[in-house]
Amino acid sequence: MSLLGKLFGGGKNEKAPTTGEAIQKLRDTEEMLIKKQDFLEKKIQQEISIARQNGTKNKRVALQALKRKKRYDKQLQQIDGTLSTIEMQREALESANTNTNVLQTMNDAAKALKAAHKHMNVDEVHDMMDDIAEQQDVAREISDAISNPVGFGEDVDEDDLLAELEELEQEELDEKLLNTGESVSSELPDVPTGNLARPERRKKEEDDDDMAELAAWAS
Repeated sequence: MSLLGKLFGGGKNEKAPTTGEAIQKLRDTEEMLIKKQDFLEKKIQQEISIARQNGTKNKRVALQALKRKKRYDKQLQQIDGTLSTIEMQREALESANTNTNVLQTMNDAAKALKAAHKHMNVDEVHDMMDDIAEQQDVAREISDAISNPVGFGEDVDEDDLLAELEELEQEELDEKLLNTGESVSSELPDVPTGNLARPERRKKEEDDDDMAELAAWAS
């Protein structure tokens, strides 16, 4: 058994504490040593005060106070060194504890991933993806076939359709022109059908009548 084992009563079969337990114990020890530091610093200040008060009055009391101060200083230095060692050990345990938790989490994730892939086969996945791609091609071909009309106007010549369209447009234009001519003629006055009196011929006839009447009067 090692010296530390003899001192702390540890045996071979004794269960080692967990990292969390060890870290907590180190923190408790740190708190206890810090309190001891505060106590020693106060004692040092008291001994300095006693030495100053008795420096000229009672040198023996002053010297005894300075001796106690030296002892307290030495203990304080020892505690400082112990705290540094405990702090480094605690930090190492905390780092180890973090690494342990990370590794445990990664191990659990690996097991979960393995369980998820347990019923999967790479070849089966590739076959499934090939089937999906094949069905997508079939669906695309079906869509193309449905969107392309079959047997409806495939033998019709587009030039014939354009010629027929021009004939329809010309007929519509002629009909508009005909309707326009009829509306204009309906607004004009009727052409007289009888013989129109001619003013010169009527005047000549009147002159002839006058001459005949004059000749009759003269005779």
